[in-house]
Amino acid sequence: MARPQSKSQPTWVDVKAKLAAFDRASLLELIHHLYSAHKDNQAFLHARFGLGQDVLEPYRETIDRWLWPDVFRNQDTSISKAKRAISDYRKAVGDPEGLTELMVFYCERAAGFCNDIAQQDETYFDALVHMFEQALKLVKHTAGEWPGWSDHPVRPGAGNQPCFWLRRWRCHGLSPREVHAAFPLTGSRTPARVRCVPHELQT
Repeated sequence: MARPQSKSQPTWVDVKAKLAAFDRASLLELIHHLYSAHKDNQAFLHARFGLGQDVLEPYRETIDRWLWPDVFRNQDTSISKAKRAISDYRKAVGDPEGLTELMVFYCERAAGFCNDIAQQDETYFDALVHMFEQALKLVKHTAGEWPGWSDHPVRPGAGNQPCFWLRRWRCHGLSPREVHAAFPLTGSRTPARVRCVPHELQT
């Protein structure tokens, strides 16, 4: 007699129990089906195994799409979908350098979009500031593990964006408060030009 179906939602425990009966060939076939089912699964596996020239590119593309949409094509923004790309990479690899790179890229694209169309949405801008703070904390926590990261090339026009000072902060050991002082906010909640740059960052 068949067991009645549980009314509760299945969990990883249930899936794990089913997978225990699979042999190697069956597992490979299942993974192949998952790989073919969605590009997010492909990005996950490529990142996990370090395949391809740049495992971060699919995640950058997602961040770029949802933070700097084509307004002439009526595309909208989505903070949650942009953040999900970073979360997905964290689950796939969690490499601190790659994770920080995606956080900085998030800041670059969000700040660029704010400057490009004079974005006035406080939720959008608050998410940018929060991501900037998270990136600062991660850099501080992992200081010394990858010292060459501070020399990562800054994209053209980034000198007045928070990500630029984030990269420089890694070199000079400034506190988040000092970096924030170098990146003041305007009353309209859009990124301002840097008005107060610490002397040691000017060289």
